[in-house]
Amino acid sequence: MRVVILRGPEQFLREAHTRRLVEALEAAHGEIEQFTFDGTSVEPAVVLDELRSYGLLQTHKLVIVDQADKLLAAAKETAAGHKSPRELMERYAAAPVDSATLLLRAETWRPGRLDKAVEKVGAIIKCDVPDEATAVAWCAGRSRKEYGCSITSEAASMLVERAGAALARLDAELGKLAAYVGPGAEIGPDAIREMVGLSREEQAWAIQSTLLSGSAAASVGKIRELLEISRQPEQLVTWAMTDMLRKTHAASQLLRRGEAAGSIARDLRLWGNERHTLLAAAKAVGPGRLAHLLADAIRTDQKAKSGVGHSARSLEVLAVEIADTLG
Repeated sequence: MRVVILRGPEQFLREAHTRRLVEALEAAHGEIEQFTFDGTSVEPAVVLDELRSYGLLQTHKLVIVDQADKLLAAAKETAAGHKSPRELMERYAAAPVDSATLLLRAETWRPGRLDKAVEKVGAIIKCDVPDEATAVAWCAGRSRKEYGCSITSEAASMLVERAGAALARLDAELGKLAAYVGPGAEIGPDAIREMVGLSREEQAWAIQSTLLSGSAAASVGKIRELLEISRQPEQLVTWAMTDMLRKTHAASQLLRRGEAAGSIARDLRLWGNERHTLLAAAKAVGPGRLAHLLADAIRTDQKAKSGVGHSARSLEVLAVEIADTLG
């Protein structure tokens, strides 16, 4: 396949189909080169030049354009006789090079002549959020295949009801639940009630955003509020704190490597206010200090699971350390 379009709002499916495409290209061509562009800022000529130029190692190229709908819809001034970005991509899809594959990824898509050209040389794959019944069945298969545990039909239905049918969020919840019940165990309704509250996302972000603010007093107060007033399980609060540190550490490393903020946010699934606040913290604090904090969070979790010390107080101590460092 020389041109592939992944269209739809389900990020998990877009990422899964991308991995399958990479595997297929590597099976056919051996080692490949990958290049990723942001459709909101890249010029069509840059993408086309990359597709048509030869790499240093003469390997097959995979050129990815994220938010490709923005590239195609860009309102750029064109001189007389010059073609629009959509027309340029239509012309390329009609005669793509053999040494590269173009992957266009977008949450929204306006069908047109480009689709007809792509169908002759590649594929167009819809990546839509599934209905609830499909999501429930997906949870059962995903928990067995990816996380080595089972989930009852009642628990799967409850999970979809509370978390929604978006596969990226369901996958994150299944990973958390699998860690909670342990390898080979069964996820039942009690685990869902314990670990997946109706407002889990808001409650998790509440402690994460407070920690990122750099206020030790506010962070300790938020932990006490979640544990004593909202009656949230300590495991959930620990997970939220560790997850925030994991993402911040990864973002800090990627920023040091020169990765674009938009690409990092997409890879780490950062949205809304979380994206800007977390990336600012990642930029201000080096990967080494964040790695130390992440190790402390993991040790705190291990001690709690082993019954060592007072877990609530340990979380408060960890919160002060995190807030002081990020502040």
